Amino acid sequence: MDPSLPAGVAEVILELPESRSQSVAGEVTWTRGSQPFAALGPAGVEIRLDRAIAAAATRTPDTAPSSRGPDWIRFNPRELDAHALDRLRAWLELAYRRAGE
Repeated sequence: MDPSLPAGVAEVILELPESRSQSVAGEVTWTRGSQPFAALGPAGVEIRLDRAIAAAATRTPDTAPSSRGPDWIRFNPRELDAHALDRLRAWLELAYRRAGE
């Protein structure tokens, strides 16, 4: 995992006003209302998307299905370059909006 990933996640999450975090056993999970939409742990960040978007996202670099279910992806970039940061931001913002529906 790129060591700048937690800072990149935090930068986006801070802009999402209704998000709440909980840290348990080395993993931080973010929710909006009662819906979890992202989690950061040692294996990267997991993000909850629509199933079709999650399926497409797994075909992008450094992205894989998550064990949390078909709506979730795991993003673990080797380098958080501008393209990876753009994907991270778009996916987190989408997951946040979806959690508010």
